[in-house]
Amino acid sequence: MPEISLFGWFHTLIAIIALVSGLYSLTRYRFILLEHTSSKIYLLCTLIAAISALAIYRHGSFGAAHVLAILTLLALAVGYLTAKTTLFGKFSLYLQAMSFSATFLFHMIPAITDGLMRLPVDAPIVTNIEDPLLKGFYLSFLVIYLVGLVTQFLLIRKSKLAA
Repeated sequence: MPEISLFGWFHTLIAIIALVSGLYSLTRYRFILLEHTSSKIYLLCTLIAAISALAIYRHGSFGAAHVLAILTLLALAVGYLTAKTTLFGKFSLYLQAMSFSATFLFHMIPAITDGLMRLPVDAPIVTNIEDPLLKGFYLSFLVIYLVGLVTQFLLIRKSKLAA
């Protein structure tokens, strides 16, 4: 893999800040909500990371990371819309949980991919995007997202927050 540019380091640092603050929000509050400072940091850093990801090209091509960045931007827009309006009525909080939590999933896919393909520097763990180890991580992240989402939906329903 090529060296990371200064812009790439900026993108990586912002994404790491997002992941740490998002993980904090999810573990502390069980949700990413606009009312929490850690969630605001997460969402802002996620927005910056997604936009900056669109400017990173390897071999001059549009790739899976760009698709994830676009999905992240869409999920952020839907989550923000549902947090600030009553457009979706009693389903707003469910859509917000689904959207904002999906952004965390979209962070994890390129994070694990880049991490395993770059580290350790002298002998990366993964050298091919088709490596079964990566696919196992992707599947694990999807399962964790789905279990987390069901848990969030049950908490919303139980607390009648969506009423």
